[in-house]
Amino acid sequence: MLLEDLLFKPENSLVVQSKHSRLGVETVNGDGFGVGWYGAQDTPGTYHSIEPAWNDRNLRELSAHASAGRVFAHIRATTGTAVQQTNCHPFRHGRWLWMHNGAIADFPLLKRDLTLAVEPGLFPDIEGSTDSELFFFLALTFGLQENPPEAVAQAVGLIEETGRRHGVEYPIQMSVATTDGETTWAFRYSSEGRSRSLFHNTDVATLRLQYPDNPVLHQLSDDARLVVSEPLGDLRGAWREVPESSCLIVKGGREELQGFAPSPASPDVGDERQTRRL
Repeated sequence: MLLEDLLFKPENSLVVQSKHSRLGVETVNGDGFGVGWYGAQDTPGTYHSIEPAWNDRNLRELSAHASAGRVFAHIRATTGTAVQQTNCHPFRHGRWLWMHNGAIADFPLLKRDLTLAVEPGLFPDIEGSTDSELFFFLALTFGLQENPPEAVAQAVGLIEETGRRHGVEYPIQMSVATTDGETTWAFRYSSEGRSRSLFHNTDVATLRLQYPDNPVLHQLSDDARLVVSEPLGDLRGAWREVPESSCLIVKGGREELQGFAPSPASPDVGDERQTRRL
C-alpha cells in the first residue's frame, strides 16, 4: 500500500490522531514522528522528524509515492526526554524495527542500572536518550532476534525488578510493536494492569462482504492486518481490542494471540551485569 493510505486517508488516520488522539494519554502528539517500511533493501527504510506529523510537508510527499507491504508508523508525545530525531520511533537495528507507547516510570532513577544491562556489543548502537530505545536494546540483549516473546518478557522482568528495587511501585507501562520484516509481534502489558490501548483489524474478506460499497476494503488484500493504538475509523465490527497482558503475533494473513507475563532475566545476563558493576 501507499503510505498515505495509512497515514492520511483514513477517517482517524495517524496524522489526525497526532492532533486529536481519542484514546491516548495525551490528546496532542506533536513531539515528532517516524515511519519505517520494508522495500527494496535488506534493511528497512526510516524517516524521522521532530516536526508535528500534521505539519511536515516532506511526510506528505514521501507517503504519496512510497509503497510497502509492511509499515510501522509512530507519533510521539515525550514523557520527559529531548525532542530530537534520534528519540523518534520506530527504532531500527539491522532488519528489526521497534515502537513503544508508554513509559518506564522514574526512568532517570533506573536508567543507569538498565543501561549497564545492555550487551556491550550492542551499546554503541544506542543513538538517543529515551526509555523506549533502551527497552529495545534490552530486548535485543535478551535474544529478540531468536525468541521475541521471551526476550521482551525478560526485558520487562528486568525493568520491574530494577524499578521495585528502587521503590517504584509500577515500573512499566507499554504497548510495544516489533518486526523483522516477516512477522510482527505486538505486546500489551503494564505493571499496574491498565495498559495503553491496542487493537487489530478483523478479517478483511468478511468485512468486504458486510460492506460491499466501501472502497477502502476493496483496496486491501484478504491477508491485510493492521495493529493500531486506536481504530482508524468507526466501521462496526472492524476492530478487536488486544486483551490486557497479551502478545499478538501476525505473519501473512495468520495471527495468534497468546498470554504475556514478565519472566526473570537470564542468569548469564545477570552475572555479566554484576561483573560490570564490580
